[in-house]
Amino acid sequence: MNNKPNNKHALPGKQDIYRNELSNGITLLSRSNFNSPSVFVSGYLPAGSLNDPDDLLGLANFSAMMLTRGTQKRNFQEIHDALESSGANLGFSAGIHSCRFSGRCLVEDLPLLLDILSDCLRTPNFEPDQVEKLRTQFLTGLAMRGQDTREMASLTFNKILFEKHPYSRPEDGYPDTIKAITRQHLKEFHQLGYGPKGMVLSIVGAVDPEEANKQVNQILGNWESNDQTIRSELPAHTPLTGSITRHAKIAGKFQSDLVIGSIGPRRKDQDHMPASLGNSILGQFGMMGRIGDVVREQSGLAYYAYSTLHSGHGPGVWVVSAGVNPANIQKACDLIKEEISRFVNNGVSKEELADSQDNFIGRLPLSLESNAGVCGALLNIERFNLGLDYYQLYPANVQKVTTEEVHKVVQKYLNPEILAIAISGP
Repeated sequence: MNNKPNNKHALPGKQDIYRNELSNGITLLSRSNFNSPSVFVSGYLPAGSLNDPDDLLGLANFSAMMLTRGTQKRNFQEIHDALESSGANLGFSAGIHSCRFSGRCLVEDLPLLLDILSDCLRTPNFEPDQVEKLRTQFLTGLAMRGQDTREMASLTFNKILFEKHPYSRPEDGYPDTIKAITRQHLKEFHQLGYGPKGMVLSIVGAVDPEEANKQVNQILGNWESNDQTIRSELPAHTPLTGSITRHAKIAGKFQSDLVIGSIGPRRKDQDHMPASLGNSILGQFGMMGRIGDVVREQSGLAYYAYSTLHSGHGPGVWVVSAGVNPANIQKACDLIKEEISRFVNNGVSKEELADSQDNFIGRLPLSLESNAGVCGALLNIERFNLGLDYYQLYPANVQKVTTEEVHKVVQKYLNPEILAIAISGP
């Protein structure tokens, strides 16, 4: 094992993040950590559900989940045995914009993990028996989703907020679309969607970045795909002009789930940091912020109540979620809207903002304690073009946000008169 000294800085930055673009289009990000004998590998490539036809929704995720179920070199059992015998793991999934993968191994097994990763990405077999086994699992999961009030409230909310937009579609599809997907569809999706162009790979742990680059070049550097078609453009989103409420009815349930919210900033927007701090105050900090205090603690109307800000490449989502007794749905909904109105009209106090700023700064080092945490941070930097010094500048950027900036952003994105309201339950 290489015994080079560990990084001098606790937070990753320009001085210790290695970044290299391979000749075939793969971008490698790496940072060493010799305090651990392990290595974490993670990454993505642009083969997400954005490319799914409506009648084959779930195809991207189906394809991704098939990658470890047999290749031209190893069958399903051989992949499993190779990983298990070395204590390693590797998994794939797909989101709207990308196929994601992650794995972990001891540093001496990094060549093996990269070889299996390459094998799965480049030459999956889509064996018919494994296709049918996975299809059965998906259909079981979708049947369970249809009876899950929290899942159905979220799905209904996205349909309201993003009507006729890709973000309205569930990445795991519907029973009829999963049943319609054939082995040929999977093979064609892989042929067109998978390749080195746009792929980003992050390796963090007990390996010198130059050595990691050498191994990646040896194993993945010769990957070429002339058929690879990358689709990353999002159509324009049409904002709501008034509040819309929909109820997804599920009989026999003793709890209803409620999702209320609107569009939020993109991850790269300057509004993102003030909105994140504002969201902490609204429904995250302490006992789930103001929402948790008013709806759950003071009024006793919810089993849980909190707010969330989701931000990515496209329009973000700013939502309040609550689980309530079906008899209290209207009361909880009205109370949440009243709290949003106060939040929009009155803004936040200096004390609330200072508490949230301290929380953001204090939890950052904790999120980067593990190789997996640093791996995710490096991918975050690359995915949203944040700059290699993003995390070292992060505390200062958090501290400089003012109450006026938070109030301005809250007023920009949250309008009590224009909300998507989704309810799921009996």
